[in-house]
Amino acid sequence: MNEPEIIQVNIFGEDKPGLTSAFSDILARYDATILDIGQANIHQSLTLAILFLTTTEKSGSIMKDLLLTASELSEQIRFKAITEQDYDAWVSRQGKNRYIVSLLGRSVSARHIADVSKIIAEHGLNIDAIKRLTGRMPLSGDAGASKACIELSVRGSMDEEQRKAFKKELMSHSGFGLDISFQKDDIYRRSRRLICFDMDSTLIHTECIDQLAERAGVGDQVRAITESAMRGEIDFCESFTRRVSLLKGLDASVLDEIARTLPFNEGLERMMTILKRVGYKTAILSGGFTYFGKYLQQKFGFDYVYANELEIEDGRLTGRVVGDIVDGRRKAELLRLLCQVEGIHLEQSVAVGDGANDLPMLDLAGLGIAFHAKPKVVAGAQQAISTIGLDGILYFLGLKDSRIDP
Repeated sequence: MNEPEIIQVNIFGEDKPGLTSAFSDILARYDATILDIGQANIHQSLTLAILFLTTTEKSGSIMKDLLLTASELSEQIRFKAITEQDYDAWVSRQGKNRYIVSLLGRSVSARHIADVSKIIAEHGLNIDAIKRLTGRMPLSGDAGASKACIELSVRGSMDEEQRKAFKKELMSHSGFGLDISFQKDDIYRRSRRLICFDMDSTLIHTECIDQLAERAGVGDQVRAITESAMRGEIDFCESFTRRVSLLKGLDASVLDEIARTLPFNEGLERMMTILKRVGYKTAILSGGFTYFGKYLQQKFGFDYVYANELEIEDGRLTGRVVGDIVDGRRKAELLRLLCQVEGIHLEQSVAVGDGANDLPMLDLAGLGIAFHAKPKVVAGAQQAISTIGLDGILYFLGLKDSRIDP
């Protein structure tokens, strides 16, 4: 009888040009239907799997030709018959939600992978695929400048409470040199279009108001207020007004001096180069000052800058700002406004920040990332990066080194 037959073929051995073409050509000659195909290559070692549908009349000839071709190419080959029941069960699993778990750090160890994969299994989820997003790790080099990201594609059904419990357990393994990101793999994750950044202590490794305060001789007073505000202990607007008032009389020329010596956070230039290359819109939404935001805009090409405008009279700071203060609430409003201007859904936006006044926009964005942030901010954010520089954000977006570097 000429019955339908489903066969899985696994081919493995040394990778060579033309292997996929050779094996798929045999299936094409017999009019077999490829139901699924996957290929991986690690250090020139190939694994190719093909699930195909044919008939009992043709299956013997197909397997004979595949076996002969594998022998000629010095590849190993295995066949497995798949029942319709097993195939239907596999198809039914395709309707389950897919999630992305990213492991990010200076290095990702076997223990990291073992611990995370154990959590995934304990929650009844299945790992569909694993891929490395960063370049190949050298055996020697500057460990302080290295970075590694492993992305796991995970499938399974979870309700909201189960997702929260799963994410909480995953996040408990963050730290000790590892950041873990957990995202639903939906259409929005693959179509992010806008990224909004806090500036001070996020894009730059300083608080500009502290730099100004040092020049004005009120550094200790302003720094104490800044730290308290960033920990969320006092209202941002109140603390900001108090700090700016202490700058009254400072010569405005110091703004340029500070701007020219701003310490940029690791990965800023690479991140911005790649984001622009792949078409992202970028914005600075800062509780700091417009002068420094504009400087970064000119240097790195940010599309938008919203911050606080220092009032200057007769070449000196007045201790006031012009217009409304950009606080946490205002940052969220600006994020929403920019999404409208760009014609995108909020889920297509990303927000990055380190302070308590960044939490409203981190919560509102489709992807909110706490960057080297205070514990309260990390606890309240969707995701966090604490191990490497700003270019780590690229991996949370699913970008791969081989696709983004020159």
